[in-house]
Amino acid sequence: LGKLAASFLGRSDGPRIAMIETGGWDTHSAQNQRLSAQLKALDTMMASMRDGLGEHWANTTVLVATEFGRMAAANGTGGTDHGTASAAMLLGGVVQGGRILADWPGLAPSALYQGRDLRPTLGLDSLIAAAAGETFGLDPVRVRTTLFSQKTATPMPSRLLRT
Repeated sequence: LGKLAASFLGRSDGPRIAMIETGGWDTHSAQNQRLSAQLKALDTMMASMRDGLGEHWANTTVLVATEFGRMAAANGTGGTDHGTASAAMLLGGVVQGGRILADWPGLAPSALYQGRDLRPTLGLDSLIAAAAGETFGLDPVRVRTTLFSQKTATPMPSRLLRT
C-alpha cells in the first residue's frame, strides 16, 4: 500500500493528501504477538512509501494514528480493551522529529484516567489540525474548528515541520 500511495503522491498532478487504513490493530487477545506483526507491517509500508517517493519524501508528512486508545492493563486473554488515550506518530522528511509533543502522565495508578486508561494530554484533532495547517500554510486553529465539531481543551502543537 505504501508503494501504491507513493505512485500517486509522487506525481506532479497527483493528490496532496492520501489515507491508508489498515486493520488488525484491535488487539483484545494475544497482543504481544499480534502487535509485533502489525508494527513490522507498518514499518514495511512506511519504508516502501519513503522509497517510492524518492526525492519527494523530503517534503512529505505522514500521520500514523488510531481512532481509539487501549486500556493500560492487560485483560484476561493477553490483550487490552478499548481505552481513552492513544499514541500517534508524525513521519516524513519535512518533520522535525526526535521529540515527544505531549506530556507523559505515566502509568502509575494515580496517573491513570478513570483509574484504568492512559490519561489524554494532546487531542488527535489538535495534532491533525497543526500538521495540516503547517503543511498547507493554514491557520491550525481554524483548521481544527472547521474539521472537528467538538471543542478541545488540549494545546495546539507547533513547529512540527522544518521550514
